[in-house]
Order: sequence, then structure tokens, then C-alpha cells
Amino acid sequence: MATATIGAKIPQHDELHVERVSKHFGGLKVFDDISLTLSPGDILGVVGPNGAGKTTLINVISGLLFPTRGRISIGSRDVTRTPFHGRSRLGIIRSFQQTSTFRPATVRENISRAIRFSHGAEAPPHGMSDLMKRFDLAGRLDEQSDKLPYGLQKMLGLLLAYITKPRVLLLDEPAAGLEVRERTRVDDFVHHVREELGSSILIVEHDMDLIRRLCPRIMVLDYGRVLADGPPAEVLARPDVIAAYMGTAEEVAEQC
Repeated sequence: MATATIGAKIPQHDELHVERVSKHFGGLKVFDDISLTLSPGDILGVVGPNGAGKTTLINVISGLLFPTRGRISIGSRDVTRTPFHGRSRLGIIRSFQQTSTFRPATVRENISRAIRFSHGAEAPPHGMSDLMKRFDLAGRLDEQSDKLPYGLQKMLGLLLAYITKPRVLLLDEPAAGLEVRERTRVDDFVHHVREELGSSILIVEHDMDLIRRLCPRIMVLDYGRVLADGPPAEVLARPDVIAAYMGTAEEVAEQC
């Protein structure tokens, strides 16, 4: 089989494989021996207490960091040592916890730049105008992105990721800083990306209500290891998962 070149379009049937990946910084083990597979249309939630290694896992999958050991591939292509920009061109796209727009460019200029980054496309993907209207950005095209309310800056950052037509979308706390009433926009966005692009989606998030709504499967990290993996209702009811977040099950009962 011929090896795909950087910038080639990844067929939608290709899966992302993370195989026994570990990341250490000197003597500090951030996480060890993590494996997961994302097929097109999958939505996986990755949760855990602060310091569990969730954002580092996204950094390693996206190529901002290389793993200490293990293998990452998309389809038959090994991307373990492919840097961030190379993986982005292959369709592995990540968002950031903070707003990530081109500042102080206007909303219109942000969109134009994202389109140019998107494999030479001349127009945004199907459904973009609908998302712009739904997220109250359609009437703000000539406003500076960094002057928008925080919630709209967050949604614009997600829309820029959508424009690149991700095969694999890695969302790092997409609801962070959003008001409760704004968080359903993240739901709309995730469903839209899945339905329009067939993308696989990995979500790191502390909002458990959002995770329950969106993710048929979750993985819990604790001290750099996989503590649990499965359906949210089953996993989040486990005493060891409750203890990892909030203390022992007895302590949680006392707090409720």
C-alpha cells in the first residue's frame, strides 16, 4: 500500500489508534500505557481530576508533544513522530482551553485565514453559515475577534476548527468559561461536526452534565492511568471513580 503524503486527504474510514502511549518528563510520569481507538463518528469523553494527564494526552495525540513510548497512527500511517502542523494537515485538529482566534483580525478575516489553512479550499464547509447564525456570529463579521464577548470568542475558535474539516477533532475543555446557558452551543457544535463531516471527536471536559449528554463512552484518567472506560452511567457510578474526584463514597454522601 502506498504511503500517504502530508496534505493528502485521509479517507473517512480511517481510524485513529493510540497504542500503549506514555509521556514522561524526566522522572515525572504524566501518564502510562494509554490505548484508545477512534472510528469516524465516535465521541469519546476523557475525564479525571486536575493533573490526571488529560490535556497532555491531547498534546501528544495532536503532535504538540511526542510520546515517550507507544505508537499513534491514522489508518495505516504512523504519525508518532509527525509534528503538530503535519498532523493538522492530515486532519487531526485540536482546540484549546482558552480562546484561540487570530487577534485582532475581524471575524471575517479569521474565517478567511482558516479557509486558506484548510487544504486550499476556497469556501467554508457545508453548514458553516447555519452555525454562524446559530452562534450569533453572522451579524458580527466585521467586528474584531478579540472584542467579542468571551463566549462568542470560544465559539469562533471552535468554528475555525470546523472550517479545517477535521477527521479527528480533539476538544480541550470546550465549555470552560462559558455560562450555563451557553454550553448547549457546544452540544450543537459537536453534533454538527459529527453529522456533517463524519469526524471522530475526543472531548476533555470537567462539565459532567455535558459529558453525559454528548459521550456514549468515557475514559477516566487518574494519576496517569486509565481508571475506568465505558458508558457514562456505569463508569460515573463506580466508587473508585467517585473517590478519584471527590474523596471516598462515604465522604461524597456526607457532602450531598
